[in-house]
Amino acid sequence: MNENVRLTAWVRGHVQGVGFRWFTRANALAIGDLTGFASNLADGRVQVVAEGSRAHCEQLLDWLRDGDTPGRVDGVTEIWGVPRGGYDGFEMR
Repeated sequence: MNENVRLTAWVRGHVQGVGFRWFTRANALAIGDLTGFASNLADGRVQVVAEGSRAHCEQLLDWLRDGDTPGRVDGVTEIWGVPRGGYDGFEMR
């Protein structure tokens, strides 16, 4: 079963000012059927919220952890939940 889920991930490292949000959005769109956003946080992290199938969210999470991301990822913390909806596509905030 591949139910719809909500992934919230916080990405630590040198991830602001390097195009990280743009590439995260591009990758989410390439994976397909994901909605949500990538947003810079005041403490230097990037928050990524993605809703869609568990397989697609896991694919995005794998890219955040081990993909060819801009900048430098030192770590990713994630939580899983139920989708809340309300997103029109995947955007940068």
